[in-house]
Amino acid sequence: MRPAPGDLLRVDGRASVQFAGDRALIFRVVSVPDLPAYHGWIWLAGYVLDRRGLATAKREIYVQVAGLRPAPQQVPPRQVSRRGAASGGPPHERSGPVP
Repeated sequence: MRPAPGDLLRVDGRASVQFAGDRALIFRVVSVPDLPAYHGWIWLAGYVLDRRGLATAKREIYVQVAGLRPAPQQVPPRQVSRRGAASGGPPHERSGPVP
């Protein structure tokens, strides 16, 4: 699988030893630079994403194509109502007379 712009990848020790263990990351590909690389390796430019799916750093990485895996889809954060309870719907409406 050759990555393409927009792909969301899990980059870990299978892709390169520099991303092994707790250095693994979720990476959003922005471009695939046409730079010289060894057979089976590739340069990728993009953004490292945090647990909420927000970009935290722009990076260029050098990885083995065979070690790249699609990242699990990010779940959008749940909305919080005005009363502070998490919900999937709109904020609660007040009942009773309006002051």
